[in-house]
Amino acid sequence: MPSKTFSNLDPAARSIWSKSGYKDGVGHNLLAHLLDVAAVVETLLLLEPESTREWAARVFGLPRESCVRWVAAVAGLHDFGKATPGFAAKWPAGREAIERLGLGFPESACRMSNHSQSTAALLSQPLYTRLGANHGWIRAVVQAVSAHHGRHFSAGERRAGRPIGEPLGWSLARNQVLSAYWEVLSPPGDITPVELDLVAVNWLAGLTSASDWIASNPDWFPLGERHDELKAYYADALRLAERALKIAGWASAEKLLDWQATTAELLSTIRGEPTAPRPLQEKGDELLQSAQGPSLLLVEAPMGEGKTELAFLAHLRLQAANQHRGLYLAMPTQATGNALFTRTRRFLEGFVRGSADIQLVHGGAAMNEEIRHLRGVSHSRQEALSASAWFSQRRRPLLSANGVGTVDQALLATLNVKHHFVRLWGLGNRVVVFDEVHAYDTYTGGLIAALLRWLKAMGSSVVLMSATLPRKMRDELIAAWGASPDDLPTLEYPRVILVDDGKPRGQHVQARELDPIELHRLNESLEALAGQATALVVDGGCGAIIVNTVYRAQSLYRMLKALRDDPDYPEVRDDLKLVLFHARYPADERGQREREVLSHFGEGDDNRPESALMIATQVAEQSLDLDFDFMLSDLAPVDLLLQRAGRMHRHQRHRPPHHDRPRLWVAGLERDRLPSLEETAWGYVYAPYWLGRTWAFLRDEERLQLPVDIDRLVQKVYSNAELPPDVPEAINDFIEMEAYVNHLGEETSKRQLAVNIAIDIEADPLEAYHDKPYGGDDELGIRNQTRLGPDSVSVVPIETTEAGWKVGDCVFDPGCVPDDETAKALYRRQLRLSRKAVVVHCHQSEPPAAFADHPILRDLYPLPLESGCGEFGGQAIYLDAEVGLVYLDSRDQ
Repeated sequence: MPSKTFSNLDPAARSIWSKSGYKDGVGHNLLAHLLDVAAVVETLLLLEPESTREWAARVFGLPRESCVRWVAAVAGLHDFGKATPGFAAKWPAGREAIERLGLGFPESACRMSNHSQSTAALLSQPLYTRLGANHGWIRAVVQAVSAHHGRHFSAGERRAGRPIGEPLGWSLARNQVLSAYWEVLSPPGDITPVELDLVAVNWLAGLTSASDWIASNPDWFPLGERHDELKAYYADALRLAERALKIAGWASAEKLLDWQATTAELLSTIRGEPTAPRPLQEKGDELLQSAQGPSLLLVEAPMGEGKTELAFLAHLRLQAANQHRGLYLAMPTQATGNALFTRTRRFLEGFVRGSADIQLVHGGAAMNEEIRHLRGVSHSRQEALSASAWFSQRRRPLLSANGVGTVDQALLATLNVKHHFVRLWGLGNRVVVFDEVHAYDTYTGGLIAALLRWLKAMGSSVVLMSATLPRKMRDELIAAWGASPDDLPTLEYPRVILVDDGKPRGQHVQARELDPIELHRLNESLEALAGQATALVVDGGCGAIIVNTVYRAQSLYRMLKALRDDPDYPEVRDDLKLVLFHARYPADERGQREREVLSHFGEGDDNRPESALMIATQVAEQSLDLDFDFMLSDLAPVDLLLQRAGRMHRHQRHRPPHHDRPRLWVAGLERDRLPSLEETAWGYVYAPYWLGRTWAFLRDEERLQLPVDIDRLVQKVYSNAELPPDVPEAINDFIEMEAYVNHLGEETSKRQLAVNIAIDIEADPLEAYHDKPYGGDDELGIRNQTRLGPDSVSVVPIETTEAGWKVGDCVFDPGCVPDDETAKALYRRQLRLSRKAVVVHCHQSEPPAAFADHPILRDLYPLPLESGCGEFGGQAIYLDAEVGLVYLDSRDQ
C-alpha cells in the first residue's frame, strides 16, 4: 500500500531533497515541496472567481466539483525531475545523505542537472500509468508544469532530459514519491478526453510558476516535515497557503457591482460628484448591459467625450456579468500610464468594499510616489487599496487583479520571453482596456491583434478606445477577436460597437459640437514658428508649439528665450513664460516638468500663466488633460494632428478675447510646397507616405469642424482615395510612387515580422516555439520586442568629482555597491537614449560594480560627465539643466 506518512516512506525516496539548507543535511524533501505547491494552487484558485474555475473545468475536461483539486494535483508535480542524480548532486550534504541510503550518482547520469527538463522527460509515463488518461492530455500538462522556470522545452530537449545510465533505484524512488503524493491529493472523478491546446498549456504553466514562487518562500513555508502524517501535512500546507497569499496581497475575488444601478449613479460614484452621463456613456452603457458573455467594446469618439469613464463602466458591467478577475489599462507610454493611475485608483476606491491590490506596470513604477505610498499600506488595515511588494517584483505585476501600465507589458505575453505565460495567466479572465489604440505602427498593431486572440480564448473582455482609428486597423482588430468586419453595423462617427456571443451591434452617438478650428499654414522654419507664436501672446494667452523632434524643440526654446530676453525685441513680452517638455530629460526632471505642464495648462485656473508657450514633442499629444488657447504644430499624420488639436479649448474657461476661438497653425502645410522630409528629419519620425497624404488632403482645408471632420479626414488619408487632382505633379509622383513603394515594403515587412515573432495561439503546443527566439536571443534573425525602432539603452547621467561620482548630494565610489538610498537616487535619474554611438559604447563597456552588482541598477548604464559634458563612442553629449540632454552636432535624433 502507498505510504501515508513521511516516516514510512522508503528512506531513499524520503531523502530526495527539493530545497537545500535545512538542519541535519536533510533539506526540504521533494514530496513536501510538491504538496506545498499543490496547496498554493488549490487555495489560489478558490480565491479566484467561479468563472475561472468553470473555464478550467471546461478546457481541461475535468469534473466541475473537483476541478480545483485536479489542477492542483498536476501542477504540484512540476519538480518531479528533482528526483534525479544530476539535480540531487548539486547540494553536497543532500547528496551524501542520499548516497548513504543506496542511490548512486554515476557521472553519465549527473550530466543532466536541469530538473525541469527532467520533469518534461520523465513525468509522462508514470502519470499515464496512474491515470490511464489519453496520452495527449498528459503530454500537454507535463509540458505546462515542466515550463515553470520560464520556458517550454523543445522535443530534442525533452528527449535529452532523461538521465543516461541512471540506476534503477532512482526510478523506484520517483514512483514512491508520486504514489504517496497522489494518495494525498486523490482528485475524484474522471478526465473527459479532450485535446489540450496552447491556451490550456500556457494557462497551467502560468499558474504553476506563480504558485511555485509562493510556495518556495521559506518564510511562508518553513522547511522540513511539518507533520509526519501526509494528509495532516497537506492540511497544514493549505493553511500556510492561505496565510501566504494574504501576505502577498492576493485577495479573494470581489464583484464591484452587485446592485442594480443607473448609468448616472455609477458615473457619480466614479467621478465622486453628481454626474449626468454624456451620450457616449449612456449609449455605451446600454450596449454593455445587453452583453452576452465576454465581449469586445470598440469606442471611437473624439477627445473629451468621456471614453475613460466609459471604460470604467465597461469594467463594472462586464465584471458583474462574467465574474472577471480584474482590470488592466494598457497605455501607450509610461507618462500616460502615470496620469491614468490616479484616476483608476480613485475609481476602484469608490467600489471596493473589502481590500484589493493595484499595480503600476512599467519600468519606472518603483519611483512613482503614489505606488510608494500604496506599498506602505498594510493589507490588514482598513484601506481599500494597496500595492503589494510581492506583485511588484519582475514578471509578477500582471498577476495582480488590477493594474495600469504600458501596452508593452501586456504584449510581452505574446512573445517567447521568460515566463510569458505568467503574463498571459494574469491577463486571462480580465477586462483589458487599450487606450489610444491608433497610436501604434503595423508591427505593434499586429502584436495587439495577436494578444486579442489570446484574451478572447482565456475568457477576457476587451475595450478598444480611439479618437482617430483608421478603418483598416479597426477591421483587423475586430477580425482578431473572431468577428467578421462585414457583420459590423454601418454607423456614423462617433460610434460605439459591441461584439459578444450574439450579433455585433452598435450605436452612433451625438458628441458636443465644438467651435470650428481655424486652420492656418506656416513655413516649417523655426523662425516662422517663433515669430508667429510670440505675436499670438502679445496680448496674453497660453499656446502650445508641438514639434516632431527633440532637436527642434530645444532649438526653438533657445530661440524664443533669446527673443524674450533681448531688449531689441520689445514686441516680445518680457514676462512670457516658456516651458520645454520632451522625453530627453532624466526621469525625475521629466516628471517634474510633466507636473509643471499639468499645473499651468490643465483643467484648473489657479496656476495658469497670463502669457505662456509650451514647446513640446509628441509627449504632449496623448492622454494628458491639457488645454491651450491656440496651437502651432509641425506637419504630422492627420490622426496625430487631430489629437494635438484636441488639446485646444478643452475646458470651459475665460480666455483672452483674441483667443475666443481655437486656431491651429501647421508648419509645412504651404499649399504648393511639400517641405523636405529629410532636412526637417520628419521623414525619420513618421512615414513620408502618410505625411504626404496628410499634406495633400489638408492643404485646401480652411477650418476643422470637430468631431465630424475627424472620421472624414482620417479615413480619407488612410484609405486608397486618390489625391486631389490639383496636387503638383512632382509632389503627386513623390507621394504615390516613391513614398508609396517604400511604405508598402515597410508595411509588408512589419506585418510579416509581427506574424513571425508572435506565438501562434493555434499552433500545436509541442511545436509552437521551435521557430521563435527565446528571451533576448536573435539567432533566428528576429528579436522579441514590442516596438520597432533603433536600439536604445537606459543611462544615468552622473557628475564626476575628485571625491567620486556624484548624484544629487550623494557622492559614491563606482567600484563599490552603493547603499539603497544612493541606488534609488541613481535610478530616478535614468533616461533612454537611442543615438547609435552611445548605444554601442554602452553595450561594449563593462559596467562598474556600483551598477553591475546592485539589483535595481544592473540594467542601467552610467554616463559619467564632467561639468555636464562627456563623449561616448565619439558622440559628444551635454546635459543642460534647462533643455535636457543635447547631442553636440547638427544631426537630430
